[in-house]
Amino acid sequence: MNQTIYYIIRFLLGVDRAGAYSSLIGYTSDVRLFHKYKVVIVPSGFFQSSVYGTPESLPQLPLKEIEGVPLLFGTPKEECFEETWVIYADIIASSYFLLSRYEEIQKRDIRDKHGRFPGKESLPYKAGFIHRPIVEEYGRLLRHWLRKACVRIPEPQPELQKIWLTHDVDAPFFCRSLRNICRETLKGIGFREALKLYQGPLEKDPYYTFPWMLEQDSLVKNRFGDRCHILFFLKAGGRHANDKPHYQVRSHDIQKLLHLFKKNKALLGLHSSYEAGIYPDLIPEEKMRLEHDWKLENIHLNRHHYLASREPEDLTKLIKAGITDDFTMGYADVSGFRLGTCRPVKWINPMTRQLTSLTLHPLSVMDCTLSESQYMGLSPDEAYQYCAGLVREIRQHRGEIVWLWHNTSFAGTESDYHKKLYVRLLNLLKR
Repeated sequence: MNQTIYYIIRFLLGVDRAGAYSSLIGYTSDVRLFHKYKVVIVPSGFFQSSVYGTPESLPQLPLKEIEGVPLLFGTPKEECFEETWVIYADIIASSYFLLSRYEEIQKRDIRDKHGRFPGKESLPYKAGFIHRPIVEEYGRLLRHWLRKACVRIPEPQPELQKIWLTHDVDAPFFCRSLRNICRETLKGIGFREALKLYQGPLEKDPYYTFPWMLEQDSLVKNRFGDRCHILFFLKAGGRHANDKPHYQVRSHDIQKLLHLFKKNKALLGLHSSYEAGIYPDLIPEEKMRLEHDWKLENIHLNRHHYLASREPEDLTKLIKAGITDDFTMGYADVSGFRLGTCRPVKWINPMTRQLTSLTLHPLSVMDCTLSESQYMGLSPDEAYQYCAGLVREIRQHRGEIVWLWHNTSFAGTESDYHKKLYVRLLNLLKR
């Protein structure tokens, strides 16, 4: 547990030499130890064995605030004790609560039809700060308190540290197989039109929007260089109905798509199946299949299909599979900061309270979250303004952009909405 607390303090500091500055910060209620530190944060009791894991450990609404920042634990009280600045706002426990998804292990009975914890049931949403990375705001407060204690610590300058333009390849093609022809003959556009798509060039397939996507993404990558990554997540299994369609990996179309990815130097990751969300032990098998069937080496990036990483402790299966970085951590029903941060963070297992090797990249925006009526149901202008606000927060706190747009969102009836919105947002990044 000490390692986890030490990591959170360094993470909050968010500056070079954070390790050195962290030695000036204590997390203790023992007055006899106050003199050893410049700043002391007094624990609220959240981590006590009699509290942790019980209903009493959950924050109560309405939340208190300290200098305009919502506070999950402790009280907004500060005082000077001799030469030490003592803080009773427990920003350590508050950060832990958000970074570890602790709330989700306490509310296991609250899940949507896909087994996901709904964003609109989360504390950040109910307390009105889902659009604010308040862990970063805690960090700013901590640096401020150090300066009050006469420690000269710099304030990070606003900047986007990294941009991840990510795309889940759920359905790469609309009508490029005999099965697709049967589907469209019975329930869709009819046999003649389906046959025309099947026999025609791949570029005419409505879902084959990848060349356009890569063209748009490359404009941002050219502006930011190595700070921008284009990343596609590929499926490699799953027998659930929500895992369809399955790729025909050896088909000419798939091989052409893979060549396009490689030509544009896009990164590739595992799109763990819907079934693997239910049975996480399947993840290592799917990773091996992806590497074997697609002839890829050392796949170490992951995002769950439907964002259905159901239980926090399931992430142990990613580590076991050799995954180092996960991009699932956003809510499907509301965009914002699920982990309370806009920076990549090591996963803290709330069951063991231990720090792990897995890095979580907070997903702030998914296409369908913005547009679909059962989620946010925003107009294009509303979606742009909301996302622009998230970008301002991320830039202010030197975070990373992680966006998810599907190739299918640029086809069919939603194409106008998402094409125009996506281009506007990419132009915003390039400013």
